[in-house]
Amino acid sequence: MRTIRFHPEAESEMLQAAAWYEERQVSLGRRFLIAVQDALNRVQLNPEIYPVVEGDVRRCLTKTFPFGVLFRTRPDSLEIMAVMHLRRDPGYWRERTSGQ
Repeated sequence: MRTIRFHPEAESEMLQAAAWYEERQVSLGRRFLIAVQDALNRVQLNPEIYPVVEGDVRRCLTKTFPFGVLFRTRPDSLEIMAVMHLRRDPGYWRERTSGQ
C-alpha cells in the first residue's frame, strides 16, 4: 500500500474540523477522525475508482460527515491535498497543487 502524506494545510483543516465537532458534542470529533480514516483506508485500497475533480486530484467522500478527502496519486504515496467541507468554496485548495 502507498504511504499517505498530508499537505500541512490539509492536516490542519482536518484537526480544526475535529476540534469544531468535539466542541459541539463529546466524541463527535473522534467520530469525524474515524470517518476520515475510513476514507483514507478506502483510497489506499483502490485510489483510481474515485472521480477526478481537477487535473490529477481525486475526491473520496467521507461517510456521515459532509467532507471530501482530496488527493493525488504518486508512485509511492498518496498526497492528501485537502479535507474539505463540501459546502466551502470548492476551489480554495487549488493553490496547494502548484509547484509540487
